[in-house]
Amino acid sequence: MNTVVARDECFPPIARPDAEALILGSLPGRRSLQMHQYYAHPQNAFWKLIACIFDKGSSLPYLQRVEVLTANRIALWDVLAAAERPGSLDSSIVHASARANDFAIFFRTHPQVSCVYFNGRKAEELYRRFVLPGLSAEFAAIRYVSMPSTSPAHAGMPFAKKLERWKKIKERIP
Repeated sequence: MNTVVARDECFPPIARPDAEALILGSLPGRRSLQMHQYYAHPQNAFWKLIACIFDKGSSLPYLQRVEVLTANRIALWDVLAAAERPGSLDSSIVHASARANDFAIFFRTHPQVSCVYFNGRKAEELYRRFVLPGLSAEFAAIRYVSMPSTSPAHAGMPFAKKLERWKKIKERIP
């Protein structure tokens, strides 16, 4: 019996041309794909963290949440353009099927991006494996910062501690 594994595809980046920072996830999970929204799983802490950091209500509609990011010159995207993944866990991504987004084009069209924040270790691992080796020296000044995953699968760190770490995005500090 052959099992067909769905090939998940990411969304376009959310970014204004004057973005200064980029938050990267790995690949949207099932709920996000169904709802066509970044971090749509109700147990994912991403939007709750953003609301706390920028003093906004956590119950804002999705488009207003996105506006909070873009108004603060923060872009949002995923490392992978597509990959096979049974389920939603990052650990289930089939590396042989992974195709990275084109970051050279992104960074050229968003030249003020000076810092990339990884939403979790998997996003960082995928970026370092599939993207960084192919980036030219023109992007060498970009700083990279590991952030704790906002995923419900990363429940070992309390919300308050995640918030303390994620506040770095407001000041663009490593």
